[in-house]
Amino acid sequence: MILGTEWVIDAVGCNPAILTDLGRMRAVFDRVISDLDLHVQGEVVWHQFSLPDGISGLALLSESHLACHTYPEFRAATFNLYCCRNRESWSWETMLKELLGATAVTVRVLDRLIQEDEPAMEELVGRSASK
Repeated sequence: MILGTEWVIDAVGCNPAILTDLGRMRAVFDRVISDLDLHVQGEVVWHQFSLPDGISGLALLSESHLACHTYPEFRAATFNLYCCRNRESWSWETMLKELLGATAVTVRVLDRLIQEDEPAMEELVGRSASK
């Protein structure tokens, strides 16, 4: 059974000025969230490290999470999107080249799988009914 899909993205050759610009990184998140119709729970959390270091961002989603870390000193950014609901992939390569100036983008897609003989829901329902 597939529990969800995880996208692990590495973008290299990025414009280092963009990777230290909190507004531009927020715009990348906004675009991913909007284009994929994701649902943020609470507020997106950001941390901007002292220059010349980068930015980290984390959005808790009803679908799971979206995270990024930028490394301006290496002209790189990494992203991770995990969705426990089936959805189309975002055009990471095209969009990160456009939004970050990346020269290359690698996208790995992982299906999160389990093998289960019997549904656990029956056990959970039975346990809560006996309390």
